[in-house]
Amino acid sequence: MKKRYVLKEAIKQWPESDRPREKLVKNGASALSDSELVAILIGSGSGSKNALDLAREILVKFDGLSGLEIASVEEIRKTRGIGEVKAITIKAGLEMGRRFAASSGQGASPPIRVSEDAAKLFMPLMKNMRKETFRVALLNSKNRITKTVTISEGGLASAVVEPREVFNPAIRESASGVILLHNHPSGDPDPSDDDINLTRRLTAAGKLINIKILDHIIIGDGRYYSFADNEEL
Repeated sequence: MKKRYVLKEAIKQWPESDRPREKLVKNGASALSDSELVAILIGSGSGSKNALDLAREILVKFDGLSGLEIASVEEIRKTRGIGEVKAITIKAGLEMGRRFAASSGQGASPPIRVSEDAAKLFMPLMKNMRKETFRVALLNSKNRITKTVTISEGGLASAVVEPREVFNPAIRESASGVILLHNHPSGDPDPSDDDINLTRRLTAAGKLINIKILDHIIIGDGRYYSFADNEEL
């Protein structure tokens, strides 16, 4: 006998006091949990999951709102039930919050003071990637991340990176500095000769245009390698 699939109860069938939208109207946005706020942005569920189920899933997947903020639309939409429109809506909502916090002097992104600060943000997102992916995090004068850009997605062993692709976003966004990040799908974060040569080339290019590379972090399985910590910048 084939198994019967039971759909989870839709949010609109819940008591009004439990529905995220109705709770917001009655008690204010501050009364809602992170997952309830994201569920409102998502709007509707998909398949056997309602909007709140999806919200909880992506918050776990991206390690909370901070991880979700630095994830790309493409990464978010890879979650089953989250299409492009929902992913864009989530990113827009988070960006509004970030801009408001920045304008009130309370930047949403914590300042990056040491390599561990950056690693904590990006390891949950990048440690399990099957392809080698190269990103650049743009920082303002207070060392807060303002934007993260994916520069290249390569095969299992390499990612093609050109200096102009790294620094063009930094120039457009008037970044004070950048942090380079990429993962090693093998799980071993120790740098290869290519990694070392690329870092030297990008560091030299950054000096020419007065954009400082604060670090290059290679993310492995549960550990990372920092060029700054090893005095290789």
